[in-house]
Amino acid sequence: MPYAFEIYKDRAGEFRVRFKAPNGEKMFASEGYASKAAANNLIKSVLKNGPGAAVIDTTKTVKAAKVAKKKKA
Repeated sequence: MPYAFEIYKDRAGEFRVRFKAPNGEKMFASEGYASKAAANNLIKSVLKNGPGAAVIDTTKTVKAAKVAKKKKA
């Protein structure tokens, strides 16, 4: 099985999207949506905007802030 988006209904009746790897592992999941169309729009948006999206690594900022805080003490 290739990578795939999966739309499913949760216990609250909301539509959610999860992205699954070929081995079946869930890589990420969305928030709940009231309609299936909204869940499909999420998939379309990820496919359209994902390839050019920036990667923001907040762990570097947090680490630098902790180091700066330790130096002041």
